[in-house]
Amino acid sequence: AASLRSAPAAPAPPPRAPRENRLPTQIRRGHQGVEAVIDQHGMRQDEAHLALRAFLRREQGRGTRLALVVTGKGAAGTVLFGEERGVLRRVVPHWLRLPDLRPLVVGFEEAQARHGGSGALYVRLRRARETGP
Repeated sequence: AASLRSAPAAPAPPPRAPRENRLPTQIRRGHQGVEAVIDQHGMRQDEAHLALRAFLRREQGRGTRLALVVTGKGAAGTVLFGEERGVLRRVVPHWLRLPDLRPLVVGFEEAQARHGGSGALYVRLRRARETGP
C-alpha cells in the first residue's frame, strides 16, 4: 500500500503577546516612549493598509519598539459622500492581527488621550531577526 505523505506545513506566525497592563503606566512615567508615528487621516483603506505595512517594516528595521498609529475617530454621522466614516479606526486592529503582520507586531492597544485616545493605537514591534551572511 502506498503511503500518503502530506506536504510540510508552513511555520505558524509568531503569537501576539498578551496586553501589557504596564504599558500605559510606563508611557505616562516616561519609561517607554513612542518612537515613531504614522498618521492615516484622509487615507483610503487601500492606501492606509499599504502605508501601515511599509511603516511597520521600516520601523522594525530601525529597531523601533513602540509606534503610534493614528487612525482618527471618524466624524459624527455615518456617511460622507458615499463613504463610511471611521473605517480605519475599525479595520486597523484587524490588519494588525493578520498573519502577514505578526512577524512585525507583538501587540497593540488603544492610546492614551494625549496621543489620540480611541483614534490611535500603540503598536509594539518585534525585534528584527538577524540574517546571517
